Amino acid sequence: MTKLTDTQSLILSAGAQRPDNIAMPLPKGLHGAAAKKVVTMMIGRGWLEEVDANIRNGEPLWRETGDGHGTTLVVTDAGLLAIGIEPVVVRTVASIREHAKAEPGAKAPKPRSGTKQAMLIEMLRAPEGATMEAIMAATGWQAHTVRGAMSGALGKKLGLVVTSAKEDDRGRVYRIR
Repeated sequence: MTKLTDTQSLILSAGAQRPDNIAMPLPKGLHGAAAKKVVTMMIGRGWLEEVDANIRNGEPLWRETGDGHGTTLVVTDAGLLAIGIEPVVVRTVASIREHAKAEPGAKAPKPRSGTKQAMLIEMLRAPEGATMEAIMAATGWQAHTVRGAMSGALGKKLGLVVTSAKEDDRGRVYRIR
């Protein structure tokens, strides 16, 4: 096994535990010229690699490229081997974590019976659907609250798809598909 300094070992070990093996942020107290020297040497040995940072996912920046983008540091397979970790093991653990996040057996939220939300769902599941006025009268909510409940609670939290269609005799009618 390669002889590493404490700083190098700390950077590689921390990166191996993070999603996508991101080596950032660097250990506390390591910044400026010292950080640049350590990182440059580790890149030269093939332990770290500079890659484009996905700023939208909140990946930390190593340096800015000047065009509104930046780079981050990733521990390479050689870096993992330098600290005694098989890259296959890291990929397997990452795969297990991703699978656990997208577990289909996870319980979907279920509305309680007897609530206004349950009443709203019942009205929208009826074959004739429900108009905004009917929902407002039944729940006592204002229009913006009804729209928020359909978008947020029903759509985003419960995963129900609420559709609307304009009918000649009733106006806009909402239904759950």
